[in-house]
Amino acid sequence: MRVETKKKSVFSERLIKWYDQNKRELPWRKTQDPYKIWVSEIMLQQTQVETVLPYYERFLRAFPSLKTLANAELSLILKIWEGMGYYARARNLLKAAQIIAKKHQGKIPGRYDELIKIPGIGPYTAAAVASIAFNENVPVVDGNVARVLSRVLRIEEPLIKNKNKFANAAKKLLPQGQANDFNQAMMELGALICTPQSPKCAKCPVSSFCKAYQEIADPSVLPVKTPKKETPHYDVVVGIIWHRGRIFIDQRPENGLLGGLWEFPGGKQEDGETLEECLEREIREELAIRIKVKKHFLTVKHAYTHLKITLHSFQCKLLQGKPTPKKGIDWKWVYPQEMTEYAFPKANKRILEALLESLR
Repeated sequence: MRVETKKKSVFSERLIKWYDQNKRELPWRKTQDPYKIWVSEIMLQQTQVETVLPYYERFLRAFPSLKTLANAELSLILKIWEGMGYYARARNLLKAAQIIAKKHQGKIPGRYDELIKIPGIGPYTAAAVASIAFNENVPVVDGNVARVLSRVLRIEEPLIKNKNKFANAAKKLLPQGQANDFNQAMMELGALICTPQSPKCAKCPVSSFCKAYQEIADPSVLPVKTPKKETPHYDVVVGIIWHRGRIFIDQRPENGLLGGLWEFPGGKQEDGETLEECLEREIREELAIRIKVKKHFLTVKHAYTHLKITLHSFQCKLLQGKPTPKKGIDWKWVYPQEMTEYAFPKANKRILEALLESLR
């Protein structure tokens, strides 16, 4: 994977020239504010640009500075984030903002080595902020960049098992003093030209350097993918529990999947029980109350990164008892018109929207 100095220089020149002429006009590219760049990089992890755009604008309207974010309530942050998924990102933003406000006088550090020490900021984010906001000479390797590298250098090994190899390859290509433009150009090339399927090799500014283009009939066979494990599926049942015109909701623990979000109570169906039996058991075990399960309301399907669920919801009535969830779990009886003030996971949100529509 040796890259001669002259070739490296021509490679970066062509790439950056192409980027200057073809880059998308995106709001985070119109600023050098480290805070805004940091927010964009967190949002762009695992989420498409088109999806991120309205969330980015809304988030910065609500939290225009690191100080406003550091002082914000997690519940409000999650409400702004609602629908974008991967909510650990929002929690990590808050955690890191609070540390920066307290230990760094509210100023985001400008070096990778300092950024990586802050809880809530991982290697990718630290490299992206350091290089894009401060032009530090550190490579950034996201999915787009890894795809470009695997094809240009013909790396026939999966990224997930060879992260250091990809990082070292990116570092060798990185031109001194141009980390900002080069890293963004590599990401843009992967997003627009060197796409997962049907790459536009004829329009690629660095195709003459690309080993996959020159040596492989179909460059899209790279990068090498690891076999996917079969995704488990679960049937989950939740109750829309009514009592005196209000509905019961509880909040998930901050740590863990969907932490801090509100939801209808319920749980996973076990072998040998009906959906109704499952719901009665879960509510009894989790809340120590008795309910009457009435009619089925709505079933939705949803996929997470590591599992799939079919979420069944039922209209229910409180029969006996006061809810006593596990220690640390918050809960409320909420009037239907107030429920939009709370952040719900996407599958629960679909049930909520259907419920509110049915009550109009």
